[in-house]
Amino acid sequence: MNNFKNIHVLGLGLIGGSLSRDLKRILPEAVIYGVDNNEDHLDEAVGLGVVDHSSRFEAINQADLVILAIPVDQANLFLPPILDALKEDALVIDVGSTKGSVCDAVKEHPRREQFLAAHPIAGTEFSGPSAAIENLFKNKTMILCEVEKTRQDLLEQAMQIFEALEMNIRYMNPHSHDKHIAYVSHLSHISSFMLGKTVIEKEKNEKDIFDMAGSGFASTVRLAKSNPATWTPIFKENKANVLESLTEYITNLTHFKNVLEADDYEEVFNEMHNTNHIKSILKGLS
Repeated sequence: MNNFKNIHVLGLGLIGGSLSRDLKRILPEAVIYGVDNNEDHLDEAVGLGVVDHSSRFEAINQADLVILAIPVDQANLFLPPILDALKEDALVIDVGSTKGSVCDAVKEHPRREQFLAAHPIAGTEFSGPSAAIENLFKNKTMILCEVEKTRQDLLEQAMQIFEALEMNIRYMNPHSHDKHIAYVSHLSHISSFMLGKTVIEKEKNEKDIFDMAGSGFASTVRLAKSNPATWTPIFKENKANVLESLTEYITNLTHFKNVLEADDYEEVFNEMHNTNHIKSILKGLS
Protein backbone atom coordinates (compact mmCIF):
# COMPACT_ATOMS: atom_id res chain seq x y z
CA MET A 1 0.00 0.00 0.00
CA ASN A 2 1.29 3.45 -0.91
CA ASN A 3 0.55 6.24 1.56
CA PHE A 4 1.81 9.08 -0.64
CA LYS A 5 -1.44 11.01 -1.19
CA ASN A 6 -0.26 14.60 -0.89
CA ILE A 7 2.73 15.07 -3.19
CA HIS A 8 4.70 18.29 -3.58
CA VAL A 9 7.06 18.63 -6.56
CA LEU A 10 9.65 21.38 -6.17
CA GLY A 11 10.94 22.39 -9.59
CA LEU A 12 8.68 21.98 -12.61
CA GLY A 13 11.23 21.53 -15.37
CA LEU A 14 11.76 18.45 -17.52
CA ILE A 15 12.47 15.98 -14.70
CA GLY A 16 10.10 17.36 -12.06
CA GLY A 17 7.35 17.87 -14.61
CA SER A 18 7.74 14.43 -16.19
CA LEU A 19 7.71 12.79 -12.76
CA SER A 20 4.55 14.74 -11.94
CA ARG A 21 2.83 13.45 -15.05
CA ASP A 22 3.79 9.87 -14.26
CA LEU A 23 2.84 10.16 -10.58
CA LYS A 24 -0.63 11.35 -11.61
CA ARG A 25 -0.93 8.22 -13.74
CA ILE A 26 0.39 5.60 -11.32
CA LEU A 27 -1.05 7.15 -8.13
CA PRO A 28 -4.51 8.28 -9.29
CA GLU A 29 -5.70 8.97 -5.73
CA ALA A 30 -2.80 11.34 -5.04
CA VAL A 31 -3.00 15.11 -5.43
CA ILE A 32 0.09 16.66 -7.03
CA TYR A 33 1.09 20.16 -5.97
CA GLY A 34 3.70 22.14 -7.87
CA VAL A 35 6.17 24.55 -6.29
CA ASP A 36 8.43 26.75 -8.43
CA ASN A 37 10.03 30.16 -7.93
CA ASN A 38 9.18 30.96 -11.56
CA GLU A 39 5.52 32.02 -11.48
CA ASP A 40 5.21 31.57 -15.25
CA HIS A 41 6.40 27.97 -14.92
CA LEU A 42 3.92 27.41 -12.12
CA ASP A 43 0.99 28.78 -14.12
CA GLU A 44 2.08 26.85 -17.20
CA ALA A 45 2.37 23.58 -15.27
CA VAL A 46 -1.14 23.94 -13.87
CA GLY A 47 -2.53 24.97 -17.26
CA LEU A 48 -0.95 21.97 -18.99
CA GLY A 49 -2.17 19.58 -16.30
CA VAL A 50 1.40 18.70 -15.30
CA VAL A 51 0.33 19.26 -11.67
CA ASP A 52 -3.10 19.51 -10.09
CA HIS A 53 -2.53 22.70 -8.11
CA SER A 54 0.13 25.30 -7.40
CA SER A 55 1.51 25.56 -3.88
CA ARG A 56 4.17 27.28 -1.79
CA PHE A 57 7.25 26.09 0.05
CA GLU A 58 5.52 26.83 3.35
CA ALA A 59 2.99 24.04 2.64
CA ILE A 60 5.68 21.33 2.59
CA ASN A 61 4.65 20.33 6.12
CA GLN A 62 1.42 18.92 4.65
CA ALA A 63 3.17 16.66 2.14
CA ASP A 64 3.47 12.87 2.30
CA LEU A 65 6.09 12.94 -0.47
CA VAL A 66 8.33 15.74 -1.68
CA ILE A 67 10.16 15.47 -5.00
CA LEU A 68 13.14 17.84 -5.06
CA ALA A 69 13.91 18.62 -8.71
CA ILE A 70 15.64 22.00 -8.46
CA PRO A 71 19.19 23.02 -9.49
CA VAL A 72 21.67 20.90 -7.57
CA ASP A 73 23.37 23.77 -5.75
CA GLN A 74 19.97 24.92 -4.47
CA ALA A 75 19.02 21.40 -3.41
CA ASN A 76 21.88 21.44 -0.89
CA LEU A 77 20.34 24.56 0.70
CA PHE A 78 16.68 23.58 0.59
CA LEU A 79 16.94 19.96 1.71
CA PRO A 80 17.71 20.59 5.42
CA PRO A 81 14.72 22.96 5.97
CA ILE A 82 12.50 20.55 4.02
CA LEU A 83 13.48 17.77 6.39
CA ASP A 84 12.85 20.10 9.32
CA ALA A 85 9.29 20.69 8.10
CA LEU A 86 8.34 17.14 7.07
CA LYS A 87 5.66 15.13 8.80
CA GLU A 88 6.89 12.05 10.65
CA ASP A 89 5.89 9.59 7.91
CA ALA A 90 6.80 11.76 4.91
CA LEU A 91 9.69 11.26 2.48
CA VAL A 92 11.73 13.65 0.36
CA ILE A 93 13.45 12.35 -2.78
CA ASP A 94 16.13 14.44 -4.46
CA VAL A 95 16.48 13.66 -8.18
CA GLY A 96 19.42 15.90 -9.08
CA SER A 97 22.41 14.93 -11.22
CA THR A 98 24.97 15.14 -8.42
CA LYS A 99 24.67 13.21 -5.20
CA GLY A 100 27.79 13.72 -3.08
CA SER A 101 27.17 17.28 -1.88
CA VAL A 102 23.45 16.78 -1.21
CA CYS A 103 24.10 13.63 0.83
CA ASP A 104 26.82 15.44 2.76
CA ALA A 105 24.43 18.34 3.45
CA VAL A 106 22.13 16.13 5.56
CA LYS A 107 24.44 13.40 6.82
CA GLU A 108 24.02 14.59 10.42
CA HIS A 109 20.40 15.71 10.12
CA PRO A 110 18.14 14.11 12.78
CA ARG A 111 15.61 13.23 10.07
CA ARG A 112 18.14 11.82 7.60
CA GLU A 113 16.07 8.59 7.45
CA GLN A 114 13.28 10.51 5.70
CA PHE A 115 15.51 11.32 2.71
CA LEU A 116 16.29 9.25 -0.39
CA ALA A 117 19.04 10.31 -2.80
CA ALA A 118 18.11 9.37 -6.36
CA HIS A 119 19.21 10.15 -9.91
CA PRO A 120 17.05 9.07 -12.87
CA ILE A 121 19.27 8.62 -15.93
CA ALA A 122 16.76 10.12 -18.33
CA GLY A 123 16.10 13.40 -20.03
CA THR A 124 16.04 15.44 -23.21
CA GLU A 125 17.67 18.70 -24.25
CA PHE A 126 14.46 20.64 -23.58
CA SER A 127 13.42 22.42 -20.39
CA GLY A 128 10.44 23.91 -18.61
CA PRO A 129 6.96 22.47 -17.90
CA SER A 130 6.16 22.12 -21.62
CA ALA A 131 9.08 19.68 -21.92
CA ALA A 132 7.47 17.28 -19.42
CA ILE A 133 6.44 13.98 -21.01
CA GLU A 134 4.86 10.77 -19.75
CA ASN A 135 6.93 7.57 -19.66
CA LEU A 136 10.23 9.48 -19.80
CA PHE A 137 11.60 7.07 -17.21
CA LYS A 138 10.34 3.77 -18.63
CA ASN A 139 13.21 1.24 -18.93
CA LYS A 140 15.66 3.90 -17.73
CA THR A 141 18.10 3.48 -14.83
CA MET A 142 17.39 4.96 -11.42
CA ILE A 143 20.54 5.31 -9.33
CA LEU A 144 19.93 5.23 -5.59
CA CYS A 145 22.53 6.24 -3.03
CA GLU A 146 22.83 5.40 0.65
CA VAL A 147 19.53 3.49 0.75
CA GLU A 148 20.59 1.94 4.04
CA LYS A 149 20.14 5.40 5.61
CA THR A 150 16.52 5.71 4.45
CA ARG A 151 13.77 4.38 6.70
CA GLN A 152 12.68 0.98 5.43
CA ASP A 153 8.93 1.61 5.17
CA LEU A 154 9.51 4.86 3.26
CA LEU A 155 12.06 3.21 0.99
CA GLU A 156 9.60 0.42 0.17
CA GLN A 157 6.97 2.94 -0.91
CA ALA A 158 9.51 4.74 -3.09
CA MET A 159 10.51 1.42 -4.66
CA GLN A 160 6.84 0.78 -5.49
CA ILE A 161 6.87 4.02 -7.49
CA PHE A 162 10.08 3.14 -9.33
CA GLU A 163 8.69 -0.31 -10.13
CA ALA A 164 5.46 1.22 -11.46
CA LEU A 165 7.60 3.54 -13.63
CA GLU A 166 9.34 0.39 -14.97
CA MET A 167 12.78 1.67 -14.02
CA ASN A 168 15.95 -0.36 -13.55
CA ILE A 169 17.51 0.18 -10.12
CA ARG A 170 21.24 0.61 -9.53
CA TYR A 171 22.83 1.25 -6.14
CA MET A 172 25.92 3.42 -5.84
CA ASN A 173 28.01 5.33 -3.35
CA PRO A 174 27.20 9.06 -3.88
CA HIS A 175 30.81 10.11 -4.47
CA SER A 176 31.43 7.20 -6.87
CA HIS A 177 28.27 8.22 -8.68
CA ASP A 178 29.56 11.77 -9.13
CA LYS A 179 32.90 10.54 -10.48
CA HIS A 180 31.32 8.20 -13.05
CA ILE A 181 28.58 10.62 -14.12
CA ALA A 182 31.22 13.28 -14.83
CA TYR A 183 32.53 11.07 -17.64
CA VAL A 184 29.34 9.64 -19.12
CA SER A 185 27.08 12.69 -18.81
CA HIS A 186 28.71 15.92 -17.69
CA LEU A 187 31.67 15.67 -20.09
CA SER A 188 29.27 14.91 -22.94
CA HIS A 189 27.41 18.14 -22.30
CA ILE A 190 30.59 20.23 -22.14
CA SER A 191 31.82 18.64 -25.38
CA SER A 192 28.53 19.42 -27.09
CA PHE A 193 28.44 23.02 -25.85
CA MET A 194 32.01 23.67 -26.95
CA LEU A 195 31.55 22.05 -30.35
CA GLY A 196 28.55 24.28 -30.91
CA LYS A 197 30.55 27.32 -29.75
CA THR A 198 33.43 26.47 -32.12
CA VAL A 199 31.15 26.16 -35.13
CA ILE A 200 29.21 29.33 -34.31
CA GLU A 201 32.44 31.33 -33.98
CA LYS A 202 33.95 29.94 -37.18
CA GLU A 203 30.87 29.78 -39.40
CA LYS A 204 29.52 33.31 -39.23
CA ASN A 205 26.83 32.58 -41.82
CA GLU A 206 24.05 30.74 -39.99
CA LYS A 207 22.56 29.56 -43.30
CA ASP A 208 25.81 27.73 -44.08
CA ILE A 209 25.53 25.86 -40.80
CA PHE A 210 21.91 24.96 -41.50
CA ASP A 211 22.54 23.86 -45.10
CA MET A 212 25.73 21.88 -44.47
CA ALA A 213 25.05 20.33 -41.07
CA GLY A 214 24.34 16.63 -41.37
CA SER A 215 22.69 14.30 -38.89
CA GLY A 216 26.07 13.61 -37.28
CA PHE A 217 26.56 17.25 -36.37
CA ALA A 218 22.96 17.62 -35.22
CA SER A 219 23.17 14.61 -32.91
CA THR A 220 26.56 15.64 -31.53
CA VAL A 221 25.46 19.18 -30.61
CA ARG A 222 21.96 18.18 -29.46
CA LEU A 223 22.99 18.57 -25.83
CA ALA A 224 24.13 22.14 -26.50
CA LYS A 225 20.44 23.05 -26.54
CA SER A 226 20.24 22.14 -22.82
CA ASN A 227 19.41 24.80 -20.24
CA PRO A 228 22.54 26.57 -18.88
CA ALA A 229 20.61 27.36 -15.69
CA THR A 230 20.48 23.62 -15.05
CA TRP A 231 24.00 22.74 -16.10
CA THR A 232 26.05 25.52 -14.55
CA PRO A 233 25.14 24.36 -11.00
CA ILE A 234 25.93 20.75 -11.98
CA PHE A 235 29.43 21.73 -13.14
CA LYS A 236 29.82 23.81 -9.99
CA GLU A 237 28.83 21.00 -7.62
CA ASN A 238 30.85 18.34 -9.45
CA LYS A 239 33.79 20.60 -10.29
CA ALA A 240 36.65 18.28 -9.21
CA ASN A 241 35.35 15.29 -11.16
CA VAL A 242 34.45 17.40 -14.19
CA LEU A 243 37.94 18.92 -14.27
CA GLU A 244 39.50 15.45 -14.08
CA SER A 245 37.38 14.20 -16.98
CA LEU A 246 38.11 17.36 -19.00
CA THR A 247 41.85 16.96 -18.48
CA GLU A 248 41.78 13.41 -19.82
CA TYR A 249 39.55 14.44 -22.73
CA ILE A 250 41.88 17.30 -23.67
CA THR A 251 44.85 14.89 -23.49
CA ASN A 252 43.15 12.62 -26.02
CA LEU A 253 42.21 15.53 -28.29
CA THR A 254 45.80 16.81 -28.17
CA HIS A 255 47.18 13.37 -29.02
CA PHE A 256 44.83 13.07 -32.00
CA LYS A 257 45.89 16.53 -33.18
CA ASN A 258 49.57 15.60 -32.84
CA VAL A 259 49.33 12.35 -34.83
CA LEU A 260 47.35 14.13 -37.54
CA GLU A 261 49.98 16.88 -37.75
CA ALA A 262 52.65 14.16 -38.03
CA ASP A 263 50.81 12.52 -40.94
CA ASP A 264 50.65 9.32 -38.89
CA TYR A 265 47.47 8.02 -40.48
CA GLU A 266 48.03 4.50 -39.19
CA GLU A 267 47.75 5.90 -35.67
CA VAL A 268 44.74 8.01 -36.70
CA PHE A 269 43.08 4.79 -37.89
CA ASN A 270 44.06 2.91 -34.74
CA GLU A 271 42.68 5.63 -32.47
CA MET A 272 39.28 5.39 -34.14
CA HIS A 273 39.37 1.61 -34.56
CA ASN A 274 40.13 1.01 -30.90
CA THR A 275 37.37 3.38 -29.88
CA ASN A 276 34.87 1.42 -31.99
CA HIS A 277 34.67 -0.90 -28.98
CA ILE A 278 32.18 1.62 -27.60
CA LYS A 279 29.60 0.04 -29.93
CA SER A 280 29.59 -3.21 -28.00
CA ILE A 281 29.47 -1.35 -24.67
CA LEU A 282 26.45 0.71 -25.73
CA LYS A 283 24.46 -2.25 -27.06
CA GLY A 284 23.00 -2.55 -23.59
CA LEU A 285 21.41 0.90 -23.97
CA SER A 286 19.53 0.12 -27.16
